[in-house]
Amino acid sequence: MLRTPIIICGCLFVLSGCVAEEESTPIIVYTHPIEINPVRPPDPPKPNPTTVYVDRSVPRSWYPPKRLERRWQAIIIHHSATSTGNVAKFDKQHREQHNWQGVAYDFVIGNGTDSGDGLVEVTFRWRGQLTGAHCKTPNNWGNEKGIGICLVGNFDYTSPTKRQMQSLVKLVRFLQKRYNISKRYVYGHGGTPGARVTDCPGRRFPMARLKSMIYN
Repeated sequence: MLRTPIIICGCLFVLSGCVAEEESTPIIVYTHPIEINPVRPPDPPKPNPTTVYVDRSVPRSWYPPKRLERRWQAIIIHHSATSTGNVAKFDKQHREQHNWQGVAYDFVIGNGTDSGDGLVEVTFRWRGQLTGAHCKTPNNWGNEKGIGICLVGNFDYTSPTKRQMQSLVKLVRFLQKRYNISKRYVYGHGGTPGARVTDCPGRRFPMARLKSMIYN
């Protein structure tokens, strides 16, 4: 009678040992498929700002050809000392009277007589980035490094029109930013270092007001 429990216990011991050493059956868990949103590619790098100033609000003719563009250092203001005129008339006069290549200036701003009031005309010198013939100085610095702007009128007796001044301010500010020219280097003809003695751009030209309206 005593042998039976012993045998049973032994069997139970063996059975329990077999179960303990058997690998557990893997459990399969069913889940819903995972949706992966596509990754948005990074934005392309923004280009570095250029060092050359570009103003979309000014006429394209104010920009010289890039392959010819010079490093201008000053802006020199003139008056025509005439009551009328435009680029074509000054060009003819300068060729015939002075035997120059043509009109002396880079820009001419009309007074409403032979061209529109405040109209900025661009000359062949600016388009070709040629040395001017408007301000003789030692070493010809005024012509080689200075941008010549002429306003039609004789400002010994009258003042520039409102539209002439508006156009002049816009043009000067554009040139200042384009070539990094401070107001210190914006001159009237007679105030240009080394220039001959002259009242140009006229005793009634508002140089102080112009300086107050342009960039430092």
